[in-house]
Amino acid sequence: MTGTRTFGVGTNVLITVTGPDRPGVSSVLFAALTRHGVDLLDVEQVVVRGHLTLGALVAVHRDPDGLREAVEQAIDAIGMQVHTAIDDGDDAAARRRSTHAVVVLGRPITARAFGKVAQALAELGANIDSIRRVADYPVTGLELEVSPTTLHPPGTLRTRLVEVAGEAGVDIAVERAGLARRGKRLIVFDVDSTLVQGEVIEMLAARAGADAEAEVRAVTEAAMRGELDFAASLRRRVAVLAGLPASILDEVAGSLELTPGARTTIRTLRRLGFRCGVVSGGFRRVIEGLVDDLRLDFCAANELEIVDGVLTGRVVGEIVDRPGKAVALRRFAETYGVPLEQCVAVGDGANDIDMLTTAGLGIAFNAKPALREVADTALSHPYLDVVLFVLGITRDEVEHADEAEGLLRRVPIA
Repeated sequence: MTGTRTFGVGTNVLITVTGPDRPGVSSVLFAALTRHGVDLLDVEQVVVRGHLTLGALVAVHRDPDGLREAVEQAIDAIGMQVHTAIDDGDDAAARRRSTHAVVVLGRPITARAFGKVAQALAELGANIDSIRRVADYPVTGLELEVSPTTLHPPGTLRTRLVEVAGEAGVDIAVERAGLARRGKRLIVFDVDSTLVQGEVIEMLAARAGADAEAEVRAVTEAAMRGELDFAASLRRRVAVLAGLPASILDEVAGSLELTPGARTTIRTLRRLGFRCGVVSGGFRRVIEGLVDDLRLDFCAANELEIVDGVLTGRVVGEIVDRPGKAVALRRFAETYGVPLEQCVAVGDGANDIDMLTTAGLGIAFNAKPALREVADTALSHPYLDVVLFVLGITRDEVEHADEAEGLLRRVPIA
């Protein structure tokens, strides 16, 4: 609870009401406050598991003791508890505004893990201004608004909390609070092992035999770790497909499985006016059905050469490799008139590095170490809708919208 001093008049009184949540508590409190003609400076309410805490900071111009007695009688009559105190009017606290949003994600978040986060913030001189739950499914998510009381070099908060995340076994996202966080308007997803489960090139290679599949998998893993040039590795993997009928592209397209939470994520972001699309090192013909199904706004992917209904083992046109992904992001952002600072990129491999560092917010999703090291946020849970919580969208907001459209459901998690 933060407050401000009155403009040189009155006495500031902080009133805190607690007890079981029920209708009419606010009405009773403010009826008592109205009779004393106070000025309302700040108000905040939170309900945790049916227990209400309601705080009001008011400026009293006459008889503070009379106000206290009246409020206590009114609240006691409805079976609640109330505490009143003269506010010290701490100007420094009054001026302080939260500068960062820290989202802690876990399944579960243990008291030990949260304690480590709180301790790290305290050691950095960062005050926790508020805490709210943003999710209870498929993970638990808590959002902390924090403000520094000690100056540190830029990035210190994020660096320290990334260390804590590893120690405590949770994911932690750190963003600047305010308009910059709420102003995101365009999001791009990698496809393989991000929007969908598995690697499409490996699924195609499986049609060429076990040896081909094993070779392609080894090359793919090395490329995703950043050990091989992506363009060269792509040509090497595609060569294995030479001679296969082009119909296997449609077979694989029909077998694609979305990552859990993918539909919810796209549906929710579209409701909020986001432009959503994919930038993939995979193949357009395989994913274009997915683009239509999810009603995505744009798609960039590679083209396989087909002659007489057979794959030649070559890629045609410009290759969407590591730098190519960043180029595609810039192109789509320019097309829709969205500044890069308002763009989000989500991926898992080393070939996503340029795309994630170009976007205003880069999210590494179950990613290789090379990408996690440069991403703004790294997520380790296999649910794509966790991205929503990083953006400040709550599970309650998602489910209320889904319920209104008859789409609400929760799939049991083992």
